[in-house]
Amino acid sequence: MTVTAPGIDAAVAWHFGDPLREQRTLATRAGIVDRSNRDVVQVSGDDRLPWVHSICSQHVSDLRDGDATEALVLSPHGHVEQHWQFVELGGVVWIDTEPGAAPIVVDYLQKMRFLKRVEPVDVSASWAVLSLVGPETPDVLAAAGFALPEGGRAEPLEGGGFVRRMSWPAADAADLVVPADARERYLERLTTAGAAPAGIWAFEAARVEARRPRLGFETDHRTIPHEIGFIGSAVHLEKGCYRGQETVARVHNLGKPPRRLVPLHLAGESDELPPPGTPIEAGGRTVGFLGTAVHHYELGPVALAVIKRALPDDAELSVAGHTAAIDH
Repeated sequence: MTVTAPGIDAAVAWHFGDPLREQRTLATRAGIVDRSNRDVVQVSGDDRLPWVHSICSQHVSDLRDGDATEALVLSPHGHVEQHWQFVELGGVVWIDTEPGAAPIVVDYLQKMRFLKRVEPVDVSASWAVLSLVGPETPDVLAAAGFALPEGGRAEPLEGGGFVRRMSWPAADAADLVVPADARERYLERLTTAGAAPAGIWAFEAARVEARRPRLGFETDHRTIPHEIGFIGSAVHLEKGCYRGQETVARVHNLGKPPRRLVPLHLAGESDELPPPGTPIEAGGRTVGFLGTAVHHYELGPVALAVIKRALPDDAELSVAGHTAAIDH
C-alpha cells in the first residue's frame, strides 16, 4: 500500500503501509527513499564556478571535479532565501533543491548573469533524486555495483548522473541523481541489492532526529543562517563578498542570533500534529514557530522549532493544543 505524501512532497510516497517500521529500517539497515520531487538545475559555461562563488554563501571557486557541498542564497539583509545541494561534475554545476524551487533558482541566476559565460537551465523533468539511508548503505551500494564516495564527493554513474555521499539524515547516507526515465530501474536495482522501500515520512523523521533544518519548514522570511545551524555546512566564513555577508559577519562576531533551532517533544490528546509555521506560545505570548513535526518510531511525537534565543530550556510551551518540551 502506497500512501501519497502531503503538501510540497505530494508527488512521492509518504509511506508504504508501515511508516514506523520504515523508520526503523533507516536506523538499523538501509532504506531507499524516492525524493524525485526535488528540482534540479544545471549551470554550464567556463565562468560557472567563480560566478556562482560570487553570488552564494559557499566557497566554490576552487572545487575539483566530483566535489560536493551545499550553499545558501541570502537576501541583502542576510535572510535565507534558497538552499542548494551543489556538485561540480563533468564541467557542469549541478544544483538540487526543494520541490518547485527551480524557477526561483533559475530566475535568480539569470538576473545575476551580466556578461558571464554561463548557462543556467532547469532540468528537473530529466533527473530524479533517490536517497539511500542507513548503516548498510555502503553494502547496498557495493552489491548494486556502485561505489560510495568519500565525504564531500560525488562519483559519476554510467548513463548519467551521480552518487553523492551525504552526512545526513544519518551518518551513512547517499543520494543518487539518476535519469528520470531510469528511476524505476534504479529503485529495483537498489532493492534487489538489499535496500527496503521507505517513504518521505521516514526520511523526515530521521532528519528531525538529526536536527537538520529544511527550507520552508524550519525557515521563515526572517531566518538567518546562524539560527538554524547552517554556518560551516552551507556558509563559509572566510570567503569574499556576497549578498547578505554583512549580517553573517556581524552575527558571527557578536555571537548572538535572535533565535535558535531546538528539538521538541510534543504531547496532546490528538494524534494529528500541527503543520509547519504554527505559532509556539509560552505564558500566552508567541515565542517562535513550529517546523517539521512527525511521529518517530522510538521518540514519539517530535518536532523541530525555531524559538527566541533567550527562552530557557525548561520553559513550558504550547502549540495548537499540544504541550511541548525542549529536548536538552
